[in-house]
Amino acid sequence: MLPGSGSRPQFTVLASGTGWHIQDLQRAAAIIGVDLTIRAFESLTMSISTNHTGRSDCGIFADGLKLAGQDAILVRMMPPAGLEPVVFRMDALHRLVDCGVPVFNPPRTVEMAVDKALSLSRLAGAGIAVPPSWVGENAEEALDAFERLGGDVVIKPVFGSEGRGLVRVADRESCWRVVNAMERIGSVLYLQAFVPNEGWDLRVFLLNGEIVAAMRRIAAPREWRANVAQGARAEALPEIPVEVRRIAETVSDVIGGMILGIDLIRDREGRWLVLEVNGVPGWRAIAAATGVDIASAWLAAVRRSIGSRS
Repeated sequence: MLPGSGSRPQFTVLASGTGWHIQDLQRAAAIIGVDLTIRAFESLTMSISTNHTGRSDCGIFADGLKLAGQDAILVRMMPPAGLEPVVFRMDALHRLVDCGVPVFNPPRTVEMAVDKALSLSRLAGAGIAVPPSWVGENAEEALDAFERLGGDVVIKPVFGSEGRGLVRVADRESCWRVVNAMERIGSVLYLQAFVPNEGWDLRVFLLNGEIVAAMRRIAAPREWRANVAQGARAEALPEIPVEVRRIAETVSDVIGGMILGIDLIRDREGRWLVLEVNGVPGWRAIAAATGVDIASAWLAAVRRSIGSRS
């Protein structure tokens, strides 16, 4: 039921497991006054049919729960899987949107953000500074790109998070070994110029286009990745630069969605560049560093959003 109807709103979270973020959402649900149901992405099913009038029922279920009967669907971490399961899960989210069910973040935002090549190319097209990058499938061409990118690159999975699967190479022989091995197993090759920096980057958390929290992530000693999952130290950013606010606004316009995590880095000339955008961002580290109750803020924003539809 929508707010004001006399019953608590019914939200379903699609997730992978019941870890800290799910527990935090359950805590926040008690504060905001919503009923929260947790379902695994792997439990999704879709029934496809038409009735005698030619209308199609929105038969998307998660472990027996009809999702079209929920007031909102929240997308939390999607578990790794092969191409077909991932495509099917996105199909189900798209179908829910077609049926008028609010989905946060909507599938188009999730698809765009999870694909680093797509999101950064769209941001670059919108005038946002990003590290020079090259994407392709041919190892020989990747080696040429390595030289054009300055001979010091980060080779990334197109889909990935928390700094996993990143390899930094600064010599031609190492680059050849990596891209050749990746070509053999049919991987897309994604090379990004390494940005010399001061050993830290910036994560900003957006809610409906507004920055609600920001933190610096300071890389661990002898570690070039400034990811908390890789040992980086997080601290609140006391003042958000005007340029970062402008960039965040443009990123929100391009990628869409209700919640976004944006990773930025400042090069030695002082220019801010967007490293990547996360459409299913975690908030454990940034909430601890800043004291912002992001889970409650997200659920409250969803409740206001569905209330505006009533």
